Amino acid sequence: MSYPEKYRYAKSHEWLAIDGDTGSVGITDYAQSSLGDIVFVELPKVGQELTAGDSFGSVESVKAVSELYSPVTGTVTEINESLNDEPETINTAANDTWLLKLKLTSDDDGNALLSAAEYEKFVSEETGH
Repeated sequence: MSYPEKYRYAKSHEWLAIDGDTGSVGITDYAQSSLGDIVFVELPKVGQELTAGDSFGSVESVKAVSELYSPVTGTVTEINESLNDEPETINTAANDTWLLKLKLTSDDDGNALLSAAEYEKFVSEETGH
């Protein structure tokens, strides 16, 4: 599985891509692989305030429903509406499919998150592979 170097990663298996004061959030390739075929995504409303670690929605697959957690603090500025009709896009392109975009609070730039190498090590330890 690949984990882009440009992203930061949460131990809850979300990725964060930062562009200026905007953060895009998705789930990792490991997460989508563990879930199996994704059939539904529940996302927050635009304007909702999220704190790092808050649940903001869920991903439903044929195997289970998993909570989604915000890796950083910010305000939701956009949600990926295309996932309403095509949630399986996450399975085919987890590293490229964002779920929501946040306007980051000035003091939360993702520094507490893992690098790609740290996340890969974390997954390896968690799975024993």
